[in-house]
Amino acid sequence: MSASSPAPNAGPAARRVRQKEETRARILDAARELFVENGVEATTMRAIAARIEYTPTAIYHHFRDKDALIEELCFLDFRALAAALIRIGEIADPIERIKRMGLAYADFGFDNRSQYRFLFMTQTQHARLESRIEKNNPEQDAYGFLVMTVKEGLSKGLFRPEFQDEHQLAQIFWSGLHGLVSLHIAKESDPWIDWRDPRATIRLSIDVMIRGTRRNSPA
Repeated sequence: MSASSPAPNAGPAARRVRQKEETRARILDAARELFVENGVEATTMRAIAARIEYTPTAIYHHFRDKDALIEELCFLDFRALAAALIRIGEIADPIERIKRMGLAYADFGFDNRSQYRFLFMTQTQHARLESRIEKNNPEQDAYGFLVMTVKEGLSKGLFRPEFQDEHQLAQIFWSGLHGLVSLHIAKESDPWIDWRDPRATIRLSIDVMIRGTRRNSPA
C-alpha cells in the first residue's frame, strides 16, 4: 500500500465522527426549540430525548447534564451572532459602524429566530460562558463590541453631552433594536397588527436613535 493511500479505518472513523456531530446538532436544535416553547426550567433531558426519539441515556453520552447543554447552546449562538458582526469592525466611523451593527443584529434575529428567542427572549444564566467567551473581545462578545464602538464615538465627541456612559448609551441602542426584533418575532402572525416590512422599520429606527443621540445631528 502506498504512503498516500488512506488508512483502512479512515472511512468508518470519519463516518462515526460525522454521525456524532449530527446527533449533537439534533440534540441542540431540539433543546433550543423546547427551551423557547416551554421555558428552560420546565424542559427536561427526557423531553429533549423524546423530541428527537432518542433515549435519555443516549443524550447523556453527549452532554453530562442540562447545564452543559445550555452552556453549549449559548456558546454556539453567541459565537454565531459575533460572526455576523465581525466584518463591521473594519468600518472606521463609529456612527456608521453602529448603524451597520444594528442592521446585522436585526438580520441575525429575523434569519435565526430560534437562536434569537433562546438568547434574548428566554431566561437563561450565561455565567458559565466566561471560560469560553472572552469578555470585551469583539470577535466573541457582541455586546462588548457595541460598547467599544460607543466608547470610541464618545471619545471623539460624536454624541450629545448628556450621554457620557458608554454602557448606558449602548443599552439604549440595544434595547431599541431588541424591542422591534422581539416584537415582530413574537407577534408577526397577529392579524390585529398591520405590519410593515420589519427590516425597513429597523433602518428607520436606527436612524431615529442616531439622530436623537448624536451631537449636531443633521436635520
